[in-house]
Amino acid sequence: MIRRCRENYRRLRLGTRLALGMGVLSLVVFAVVGAALSMYMREYLERQLSDQMTHVQTTQSKDVADYGSVQAKPYWGWYTASYEVTSGTPVLREPADVPKDSDELAATAETLLTSGADPLLRTAPIDGNTYRLRACEVEDGVVLVTAAPMDDIENTMDRLVTVQVVAFALALLGLVIFGREVLRRGLRPLSDMAHTARGITSHDFTDSARLPVRADGGDGGPEVEELRTAFNTMLEHIDDSLAVRTEAEQRLRRFVADASHELRTPLMSVRGYADLFQYAAANEPGERDRHLARLRAEAARMGILLDDLLLLARLDAAQVEAPLRQERADLVELAGQAADAFRAGHPKHPLTVTTPPGELRLRLDPLRIRQVLDNLLTNAAIHTPAGTKVSVDVSVDDATAEVRVSDAGPGIPAADQDRVFDRFYRIDKARSRDRGGSGLGLAVALSLAQAHGGTLDLTSGPGSTTFTLRIPLD
Repeated sequence: MIRRCRENYRRLRLGTRLALGMGVLSLVVFAVVGAALSMYMREYLERQLSDQMTHVQTTQSKDVADYGSVQAKPYWGWYTASYEVTSGTPVLREPADVPKDSDELAATAETLLTSGADPLLRTAPIDGNTYRLRACEVEDGVVLVTAAPMDDIENTMDRLVTVQVVAFALALLGLVIFGREVLRRGLRPLSDMAHTARGITSHDFTDSARLPVRADGGDGGPEVEELRTAFNTMLEHIDDSLAVRTEAEQRLRRFVADASHELRTPLMSVRGYADLFQYAAANEPGERDRHLARLRAEAARMGILLDDLLLLARLDAAQVEAPLRQERADLVELAGQAADAFRAGHPKHPLTVTTPPGELRLRLDPLRIRQVLDNLLTNAAIHTPAGTKVSVDVSVDDATAEVRVSDAGPGIPAADQDRVFDRFYRIDKARSRDRGGSGLGLAVALSLAQAHGGTLDLTSGPGSTTFTLRIPLD
């Protein structure tokens, strides 16, 4: 039975449980207040009755002194008697108005003598009713005993208890009903958050990473508002994480598709030239050598592509053993070597080099920085017509060393500037791969710059394009 009650209680909603808890707490408070009020009221009424009996006995003591006994009953239902106690046993003086069962009055007079208390107050039953008895010694050996019925006090207490029970019951019922409604309205923001959470669980994240629901504002107090704010902040964080994840998945899908496409082209070329080589080898040696050269070129191109993909993968994975072998190297010397290689490979593009006097030694991987510079210069040559001026400027400030590779070509459209560092991205989609490259050069350059703790920025406009490589001095 107790277990069933517990299970039923646990199934109740939070508002109902709080309302019941408030009801139980209020019931305890009402019981304590009612008991304290009843005790105080009874003590007050008994004290009032005792004071009234004191006044009555003050008047009756004169009758005892003058006539030897009480002559008249003070109030209806009251009893008064005087007793001689000189012999040790109370002897009733006549005439006296006493009930049929007057033993309690005599016992009260005897108790007064033995206890030494004067006056003596006690409560005792007489003829089936409860009486308040007061005894006092009016003369030597004479005790006056007055008995007053407590029916009025009992009736008053019964009515008071009845009123309290009815009032407290109505107050408790109203508190539970209205308190439950107030609590339900106060907890409504929590219900809204639960509804929001259910909406999140039913949301499809396949095509969109944004959560379409939020916990709206409303009443509820500072605590609920704090919870709502934390809840919405959590949703924003989930939104950002899902957006990053979705973007990463989309980039991965594009990367895999582009990589598959880029690898398929040289593989098909290798297969085609292999077939031609097999046919030409049986006929003319000159054709065989030409096809072998094409096979080597395609294999080399595929090897470069795979090396770039492997390097990007290692940089993205942030392996413990990073693909960098850093040492103290002269950045000015590296820029000069890259310029010499550019002049040899692209004689139709005039190149100027500006460097600071002396050496500029930094802690870096000279092979990888040389690769960055080669990629930037090759990019300038590929995307500009013959005769376009290209420049390399090396400078240093308090915190970084800078290498700016600029060309005076047509510039990069504003719509493409944000994507030039994306992998396999080409501004001219129709450009052949033999001349346009694989679209990984700038992506590799950016990743290597970031691996050195630096940056690679682009500034482009009509007639000018500049890539700025920044490497921290420390």
